[in-house]
Order: sequence, then C-alpha cells, then structure tokens
Amino acid sequence: MIIKFVLAISLLGLQGCITTAKILSHEKEPLQVRKSIKDVDYRIRLEPSELKKRVLILPFLDKNETARPQDAREQARTAFVDDLVRTTGVIVVPMAQLKTPPAKYIKNGEYDLKKIAQDSQKQGFTSIIEGQILDVKLKNAADQIGLVRDISTIYEVVVRMRIVNVRTENEVFNTVKTVTLEEDNKRIIERVANDQFFVRNPELLKILIKDAFLDFTPQIQEALVDITWEGRIAAIRGEKIYLNVGKISGVLIGDILKVVEDGSEIYDPEIGYHLGRIRGRTKGTLEIISYFGQDGAVAMMHSGANFKESDRVETYKQ
Repeated sequence: MIIKFVLAISLLGLQGCITTAKILSHEKEPLQVRKSIKDVDYRIRLEPSELKKRVLILPFLDKNETARPQDAREQARTAFVDDLVRTTGVIVVPMAQLKTPPAKYIKNGEYDLKKIAQDSQKQGFTSIIEGQILDVKLKNAADQIGLVRDISTIYEVVVRMRIVNVRTENEVFNTVKTVTLEEDNKRIIERVANDQFFVRNPELLKILIKDAFLDFTPQIQEALVDITWEGRIAAIRGEKIYLNVGKISGVLIGDILKVVEDGSEIYDPEIGYHLGRIRGRTKGTLEIISYFGQDGAVAMMHSGANFKESDRVETYKQ
C-alpha cells in the first residue's frame, strides 16, 4: 500500500511538471509567420533556352507614389534585377540604351510598352519589363477583450509585372501577384492606420515590396522563353562582320547565325488599323570566328549576300 501511495504521489508530481512546462513553453512560443501567394497568370510558355537574352527593365512604378517612399520601389527593382540575372542568366541592358527618358512614356499611370517597343527596334534588347506596386495593406485581427491581446497582423502586397516583345510589340506576360504575410503576436492593442504604420516602419515596407517582386522571378524566366534570342550587325568592315553579341551572350566560335531583315507592319485599310508586324526574310548565314570588346563577336559570311548594319541575327537551325 505504501509503495502504491508513493507511486501515485510521484505521478501527480510528474504531471504537474509537464503542465508547468507546457505553460512556460506556451509563454515563450516564437512568432509564427505564414505566407500565401495568389497569382493571376495570363500567359506562360515552357521551353529551354541557352543563349542569354538582353532585356530592359524600366524603373518600377507605384500607383500611389505619395503613400510610399521612392526608394522602396528603387530597392525592389535593384533586388529583382540581381535575382533575375543570377537565376536566369539574362543580360539587363543599361537604361541609357533607351533614347527617350522612361517618364516620357508614362500614360494613365503605366508605361506605354507598345510605344517603347516601336521606338526600340534597333536598340539591341529583345524585351521590356515593367514592374508596378498596386497596393500595400495592413490588417489586424485581435481578441475581443483585454488590454494585452493575441493579435494576428496581416500584410498584403499587390504588385504587377508586364513584358512586351520588342520585335512583335506584343505583350507576352501580364500578372498581378498578391502576397499575404500573417504574423501572430501578443502585445498591447493599438489602432494604427495603414499609412501611419508603414511610415513608422519603412524598412518593413521595403522588405515586403521587395519580396513580392522577387516571387516573380521563376515566372519571368518562363515568359522570356517566348521571346526569340537575337543580336544585331554593329558594323561591316571588308569581309569581317561585327556583331553586338559575343561570349557573354552565349555565342561560341564556330556557331552559325542567320541574318534576318526587319519585319514590316501590316495595315488593313478596310478596318483602319495595324494588324501586326511580320517577320522579315532571311538573307543568309554568318559563322563566328572570334570575339572583340566586352561582348562582341566577329563573323564571316557563310551564305547569302546584301548584309547591312543593324540587320538582325538569330540562331540557325538546320
């Protein structure tokens, strides 16, 4: 009987320790952050790509510029460019290659990508990317009573990215992404407006916006597969033809590239508008013999004739 009594006391003591440990563990429970993403995807193409395509990434826009600091979107663009180059191997061309300041192309709060593509047919990049912040929201859900409450804070960031194919002037990507971050915490309840909260927490705002755009990287990589790799004839000196794409762009000595005329716009007078741009005819082929400069290649004529400066060069598949 004494042994049973001692055993019962021991079990009660052990249960009390476990209960106390659970309480202490509950009190020191770390913050829990949950993330969910909602995409509205319009176009996706899946196809392997080896050569590095040149893209122009415009300065990011903000639908409500007065509500958020400019450096929030500038830092987001810088982080996105670095991530895209690191993961996809594209070449992001300097903004100086756009002859007209980007702000001149803003129409109704967004870039006129078709107009930029029309003005950039000979500038050496194949696609133009636009990023825009549409909205940033803060929502709080708390217990009904008590000064110190369990609070669920929800951050919602809505951003959009678009891509236009310079050659065809067509939009090949248009996606609105909603990124939601949820944080569980226990603190003194206070009512703070959206704008006031992010003014007091600018670094958090920048991180939320940056991470939302970084989530686009895999989709942008897939969308760029839709766009044909190309370069340009920069100069012709005797028998040597100098191209604006070289080793960095993935061109190898011995490669055969085809030379293509610029396409022309087809206009239908009956309906009164342009139907689109058609591909130009193939003039012939070039063989890469060496490199020059930072990212240029020297070629010799392999077949065809009548090559001109600014003619397009593309991969040649026999």
